Amino acid sequence: MEKFRGVQAVMLTPFKDDESVDEAALREHTRWLVEQGVHGVICNGSTGEAASLCDEERQLVLEAVIEETKGRIPVLAGTGANSTAHTIKYSQAAERAGADGLMIVHPYYCLPNERELYAHYVAVADAVGIPIMIYNNPYTTGVDMKPPLLARLSEIDNILYVKDASADSKRVGEIKLACGDRLGIFQGCDNIPWESLLLGADGWVSGASNIVPRRCVELYDLCVKGEIATARALYYRFLPLGHMLDSEGLFVQYLKAGSEMLGRPLGKARLPMLVPPEEDLLRLHDALGLLE
Repeated sequence: MEKFRGVQAVMLTPFKDDESVDEAALREHTRWLVEQGVHGVICNGSTGEAASLCDEERQLVLEAVIEETKGRIPVLAGTGANSTAHTIKYSQAAERAGADGLMIVHPYYCLPNERELYAHYVAVADAVGIPIMIYNNPYTTGVDMKPPLLARLSEIDNILYVKDASADSKRVGEIKLACGDRLGIFQGCDNIPWESLLLGADGWVSGASNIVPRRCVELYDLCVKGEIATARALYYRFLPLGHMLDSEGLFVQYLKAGSEMLGRPLGKARLPMLVPPEEDLLRLHDALGLLE
């Protein structure tokens, strides 16, 4: 598998009305994302509501996505958990199932310090043989992994990528300076992809690509080709949606509502998440209209 790059769609998990996983919808959504041109998919991430999935559901989602991609694009599995032992368990299961890589968020409740984070990722890396993408998400974990620690971890053979969702537009450059070419950098926020790609990010782990994948790929391609003015114009059309997703605390809810608006219903988010209020849905409709 060549180096991961481009738009990695961090997938929603479709649910039926009784909140069970809708496997048929999941398989169809996977095929559609491949057809829309995304460069890779990531299942069982926070966008996929992995924290509310049981072990059997995680495995079902992973195996279905791997089967439907048929090796056409890489599949990364979200395997983060609140303990090192559970993270290793999920990571080894993903490797056995045929995942091409792992996306691992920091333990999200215990607020590990730098010493503990380093030991955690070293232990997981020692337990698997496939590439690891560290997922730095201070918003949901309460922990911000800074570039100097990433530089230390990038010396480990299979820690090859970072998804940074710090919302700091300067962070891509800081990571690049600290890690050089040892670590591939992916922007993890949907409201600053243009700046990050121009700073040299290798790609964008995008929730928005669940609903507007072609626009996300178009923005990436324009940036890579150096068509800056055209990319900027598309970015400003994209920005109202990006800001709603990353600034209002309703990320999954908006994505599932947006998917339904665009004729691709994937069910509602699991409780306690609710469908957004009508006034927010109207704003979402207007934001999506800018990308038609």
